[in-house]
Amino acid sequence: MKNIVTRSALAVSVLALAAACAQENAGEASAPQATSAPETEEENAAMTANSDHLNAKRAQFAVVEMNPDTSFLTDEERAVINKLNQVGDLMSEIYLRQRSEMNPAWRAEIAASDGPDRDLLLDLFDLHFGPWDALDHNKPFYGETQMPAGAAFYPADMTKEEFEGWIEAHPEDEEAFTSGYTVIRRDGAGGLVAIPYSEHYREWLEPAAQLLREAAAVTTNDSLKRFLTLRADAFGSDDYFESEMAWMDLDGPIEAAIGPYEVYTDGLFGYKTAFEAFITVKNPEESAALAKYKDFLRDMEANLPVDEHYKNFQRGFASPIAVTYQVHGGGDNVPAVQTVAFNLPNDERVREAKGAKKVLLNNVLGAKFERILAPMAESVLVADQAALLMKEYMSGETLFHELSHSLGPGTIMVDGEETTVNEQLQELYSAIEEGKADVMGAYNILYMMERGELPAAEKENFLATYFTGLFRAMRFGINEAHGQGASFQYTYFKDAGAFAVEDGKFMLDFAVLEQAISDLTRDVVIVQGDGDYDKAKAFLETYAKLDADAEAVIASLEYLPVDIQPVYADKL
Repeated sequence: MKNIVTRSALAVSVLALAAACAQENAGEASAPQATSAPETEEENAAMTANSDHLNAKRAQFAVVEMNPDTSFLTDEERAVINKLNQVGDLMSEIYLRQRSEMNPAWRAEIAASDGPDRDLLLDLFDLHFGPWDALDHNKPFYGETQMPAGAAFYPADMTKEEFEGWIEAHPEDEEAFTSGYTVIRRDGAGGLVAIPYSEHYREWLEPAAQLLREAAAVTTNDSLKRFLTLRADAFGSDDYFESEMAWMDLDGPIEAAIGPYEVYTDGLFGYKTAFEAFITVKNPEESAALAKYKDFLRDMEANLPVDEHYKNFQRGFASPIAVTYQVHGGGDNVPAVQTVAFNLPNDERVREAKGAKKVLLNNVLGAKFERILAPMAESVLVADQAALLMKEYMSGETLFHELSHSLGPGTIMVDGEETTVNEQLQELYSAIEEGKADVMGAYNILYMMERGELPAAEKENFLATYFTGLFRAMRFGINEAHGQGASFQYTYFKDAGAFAVEDGKFMLDFAVLEQAISDLTRDVVIVQGDGDYDKAKAFLETYAKLDADAEAVIASLEYLPVDIQPVYADKL
């Protein structure tokens, strides 16, 4: 069974950790109070209502046992994967603390309580990696402490203005402060200081590095040996470039992404990376069948509906595609909404040299289609259009979403200086980038149909599947990057007249929707290419919202889980 949080590590020195966290994270120091048994009828009724509320939150996730076929692996490969699974658990330990360094103490407090909801609260805590509901704008389901926008990457009482003011007064600190591999803490005088990940998370990174070196010693796959060795080195140096380049060259059945990658958890600036692990095995036949689409990346870039100066031919277009089955996870990959595919690395230097690798998690995607997307169509679309959904186009949109992360602006010029879209748009970047990848993925599928690479006769099947998928993402909450990106697509299409509402269900005008996909692809690429924070903010304020029709449909889907909670074996 999957250990979402390694229990032994959480139990060690809880009181000392809580005291240390109280010093480092002012504003997060007062832990929530445990719930005691009710004493009056009124308290009992309130307790029952709260239990029902918590059970409803738990029911939003369907537990799915994952048993992918790994019979083709050798004993050597199994031994490597089992060590990597342990690394994944260490990534979970780090990410738990990246969300809040009070999390271990809070979890211990829940475990020590005698309330009737103790086990349910522990389950929810492990599901979300903390006391905040990821599907409800990170509202606390235990206690009243609000999750800081910057999670535990920054002092909880630090504002954006203080951070920016510090850099203005100490320009020599800018590189370290904006690095994806440092945490910001207060010094003894109340000022700010950057601490490298390798130092701050040494307790978990050193054993993780040791396990990576042990796995490297076991494997006879040279490309895997090189990646694991270099990634172990990076855990001690905070320099991930060479190991990212080596990861792009991985060859063989083991496809493992391990380290600090995504910036979604940093809602303050979008600078700080979260530790995670995807331990997967590759299906060579399925990967080969999709590999041809990477050969069209340059043509897709050229076909973008924008002026030439917004197009990016500097990135590498090698971009391997891997169709995999996940066997274990760790860190940011584990809690709440599950990833069905990823496009890494995020380092623009690597992308310009080699592109980015697209990894599809077929078993995760398949479970989501069967448990969520297919049955929700009848509540979203009118009957004849609901019948058009095809699993192939959930997979197709997922693939082209990831391909589209490698297209459009990356490194840009603003006021004569070289920068990146991420640096310019800060915390707005993730939502805009996820929405861009969605709509550009749709635009590129239509382009492939136009070229005869995909069957044009299935255009309506694709568009119906794509539009329904927006509601699957919006159920995550429009404060979350994917949900927010889906919401701006929805509102844009509404304003374009791409659908009508009949008896609470949507009827698509396929021709108008197709044109709106092209127009939105143009507009969002321009937003990114201009690198103007204020214009990006205005774009989201205009479109990233839901109307009453969308909210009513989302509310009608409560009978379906919002997402899945996959359960993997710890050892093959």
